[in-house]
Amino acid sequence: MNDRDTSEPGRTLLIAEDDEAFARTLRRSFERRGYVVSSAASAQQAEAKAKATDFDYAVVDLKLGADSGLAVVQSLHAMRPDTHIVVLTGYASIATAVEAIKLGAAHYLAKPSNTDDIEAAFASTQGDPDVPVDGRKSSIKTLEWEYIHSTLVECDFNISEAARRLGLHRRTLARKLEKRRI
Repeated sequence: MNDRDTSEPGRTLLIAEDDEAFARTLRRSFERRGYVVSSAASAQQAEAKAKATDFDYAVVDLKLGADSGLAVVQSLHAMRPDTHIVVLTGYASIATAVEAIKLGAAHYLAKPSNTDDIEAAFASTQGDPDVPVDGRKSSIKTLEWEYIHSTLVECDFNISEAARRLGLHRRTLARKLEKRRI
């Protein structure tokens, strides 16, 4: 027997977002569209709410204060693999997009994204082979940033360990991260 809340099947949504104003805006917009919405401002809150309710959908910010939204994606997917999870981030990178999908996210969107974008991502359950593949080359700075970010992901965002693996002084890595936030 399942003791979890099963409110309105097909329309339950968890928003894991630490920006209160943005979370409130998303919540209101989704409620107007008929969703039953719960909000969480931290990874711990999101996981606790997911244990209490079966969510059909989840919107997870990549950075939840000091926590990684990737851990939330992994735990939500482990609890209920059929939850459609969309990761939102203001710090998009190829490394985090790949990790989010591998951990169970259905989609990955860069901010600013609105409710229409998120609902379209919920509906998009299959890959699109017709997405244009442009031949734009990445700049050296972008490649460096992606390499740094993938190393940070491998180290669970431990800056000291990432600096060691990158062969950088910790302060040098911290300065690079200040110029371009995670």
